[in-house]
Amino acid sequence: MIAGKKVLIVGGGIGGMATAIRMAELNANVMLIDLDPDWRVYGAGITITGPTLRAYKRLGLLDAIKEQGATADGSTIFKYDGTRLGNLDEPALEEGLPATGGIMRPVLHRIMQARIRELNIPVQLGLSVKALTNRDDAVDVTFTDGTEAQFDVVVGADSVFSGVRQIAFPHMAEAVATGQACWRLSIRRPPNMPQGEFYLGHRYAAGINPCGSDMVYLWMLTPHIERETHFTDQELFVMLKDNLADFGGNAGWIRDNMTQDDWINYRPLAAVLQPAPWFVGNIVLLGDAVHATTPHLASGAGMAVESALVLAEELDQADSVAEGLQAYQDRRFDRCRHVVDTSVTVGRMQLEGGSADEIGKLIGAGLHRLAENY
Repeated sequence: MIAGKKVLIVGGGIGGMATAIRMAELNANVMLIDLDPDWRVYGAGITITGPTLRAYKRLGLLDAIKEQGATADGSTIFKYDGTRLGNLDEPALEEGLPATGGIMRPVLHRIMQARIRELNIPVQLGLSVKALTNRDDAVDVTFTDGTEAQFDVVVGADSVFSGVRQIAFPHMAEAVATGQACWRLSIRRPPNMPQGEFYLGHRYAAGINPCGSDMVYLWMLTPHIERETHFTDQELFVMLKDNLADFGGNAGWIRDNMTQDDWINYRPLAAVLQPAPWFVGNIVLLGDAVHATTPHLASGAGMAVESALVLAEELDQADSVAEGLQAYQDRRFDRCRHVVDTSVTVGRMQLEGGSADEIGKLIGAGLHRLAENY
């Protein structure tokens, strides 16, 4: 049913690009817009779990991710002082599919952009939507440059701050702060690090994930520090080194070898599973716009790509747009709720000083449930 339909995708991030790619492969007439005139992405590395790798495989991008990122058959768990505790229970999903991996976010962005160009998908930058009006079986769109057009389907994949959500979904609210913050540091790979590492038992949870042959990113979760101004680069550097003071192993190596030239990001965490309906008329939401999560299951990107695949599949096999959007919501709601609820619960346990064993079991159970097909 989707073949020949005019589809507007608002937002050129992971969810938006995944949707554009899959719908174009199904012969939809896709247009992708993004507010950033340079279509950039910032950030350190991104963890790609087995379920996320499976979704990217079905999108046809697994080989590029393996070539330009890093994959492994599992991760190692350490006590914060560097004492090895064991392996993270990460289930194998398919023959030949790595259990886990990582890639620098800008590299992943470029891989997806390249596929967008291969498919000749029109992309307009520096543009968003100003007004959306459902009419019969189509949507009238007014863009921020004053131009107007009509589409059969409009997909809002425009981040946790979604403008499409603000325009068309008054029953939804902004994401809720969790009280935690995530630190991310991009740095060269320690000399003896075959796979990803988790450090538990400290008041701050931390980990290191390879993102290529010579790069890793270190992440750390701490209580969020409220202040009126942003931290300076110097402040972030000093604070992160201090946060790592008790850590051994490769986390300690990174503390001792990090410099102020290494990129550090500090971000307060927020999450929300938006209430149904996720669609109004022929306007639908996807990714962080509707199921924003924290990084505790490393599944934000994976959920966005899965949602893109499911949306395209359901629209393609439905007899009407309304039927396809309802089927998309039905398939995705409980799975996304599981990710958001589990991630927020893990964060709360960390803030309350919960045991590393209980937290590890909850994360493992969450990953096992995600191993089930979407």
